[in-house]
Amino acid sequence: MRVSAVVVSHGHAAELARSLPALASQVDEIVVIANVPGSVSQIPAEARILENPRPLSLAANVNLGIGATTGEYVLSSNPDAIAEPGTVGTLVAFADAHPRCGIAGPQMRWPDGSWQPSRRRFPTVGGTLVRRTPLRRLRTPYETQREHYALDDRPTQPAPADWMLGAFLLMRRTMLDEIGGWDSGFRHYCEDIDLCYRAMQAGWERWYVPAAVVTHDYAAVIDRRFLSRHTVWHARGMARFVRKHPERLLAL
Repeated sequence: MRVSAVVVSHGHAAELARSLPALASQVDEIVVIANVPGSVSQIPAEARILENPRPLSLAANVNLGIGATTGEYVLSSNPDAIAEPGTVGTLVAFADAHPRCGIAGPQMRWPDGSWQPSRRRFPTVGGTLVRRTPLRRLRTPYETQREHYALDDRPTQPAPADWMLGAFLLMRRTMLDEIGGWDSGFRHYCEDIDLCYRAMQAGWERWYVPAAVVTHDYAAVIDRRFLSRHTVWHARGMARFVRKHPERLLAL
């Protein structure tokens, strides 16, 4: 088996009704993790459902899906990520041709078709302070942090990446086995940064493959509100990331 898809739903039955049909014909198996009641309604016949007795973190759920599948590649996809035809095959073909590619991610677009900055640089101290505090009112991140979001670099050919949004990632199983999968200690946020950072440390490449295209209705909750439970979760996630990788404190 070549590609196993893992989709975690936290009450996203409506989104699954749109995204799973687009994904089903592109992978060999699909496992849907129903994290809370009401997470699944109609799904393709070939998909399997794993229902959690209690909610788990996103990373813990992805690990459940990894353990429940056998594909050479594992695709982690959000319910709100809709793959265009041929997207998975394009990512797989690239990874096949690059044996040290541990993670491949697509070009992402907003629902209106505009480009979404999903290929990013690893966070720095100064950049994080601007993005996650009221300083962003004075220094709008999408305008002043062009390097972090790679706003001036929109490659039309595959390009190396520090990390990519975890909404749609093709991962080589041998890499996941080597680095121990996702870190389930992250409640929500920063687990995708940590995954890519540990892959880098282990010598695995991360590649952005723009010929593969996914429409992603990115909620970006923490970009819109300063004080919410999501803000707290992100702060805890970033704190965990720094505790694990304290050398990032030198990246000012």
